Amino acid sequence: MNSSTEAEFRAFVASRWPRMLRTARLLTGNHHDAEDLVQSALVKTYVKWERVRRAEELDAYVWRIMINTNRDRVRLNRVREWLTTRFPETAAPERADGIAEAGALAEALSLLPARQRAVIVLRYLEDRSETEVARILGTHVGTVRSHAARALYRLREQPGVLEEWAGLPDRARTGVGPRVEEARS
Repeated sequence: MNSSTEAEFRAFVASRWPRMLRTARLLTGNHHDAEDLVQSALVKTYVKWERVRRAEELDAYVWRIMINTNRDRVRLNRVREWLTTRFPETAAPERADGIAEAGALAEALSLLPARQRAVIVLRYLEDRSETEVARILGTHVGTVRSHAARALYRLREQPGVLEEWAGLPDRARTGVGPRVEEARS
């Protein structure tokens, strides 16, 4: 890779790192796995950078690499980790998004299958359209809708999740967009 191409990759990483880390944190459930996930995805991106940078939707391409890397990580990690809101010792507070810190929401997300979790994170917490999510995941819009519906149903069954979602947009809590809500009124 020549120096200008490497500089372009470095600029890409610098501009996308915070958002990728936030998304990875929501996908994995903890900060350390999130950093590992983002780094693994960026290594794969770097190796294919000549092809990736020519992609029509650069961000969608890289987010798909991250989602697929997470799915592979979950498949390989047969020992389930259980996220809790209680720690054996006091830790210094992290500087992360408030939504990532939400205990009941993070725990409920960890109970979802990887594909449903990816749809919820991208659709409602990253505020992407159904079309964008479908493009990132390499699937159809209808599949995104059905995964979202199933995941939202499971999330509503979890105690405390709706209270954690109080700060999110209405469509994340209800599973429908503002236009549908207006039509119901």
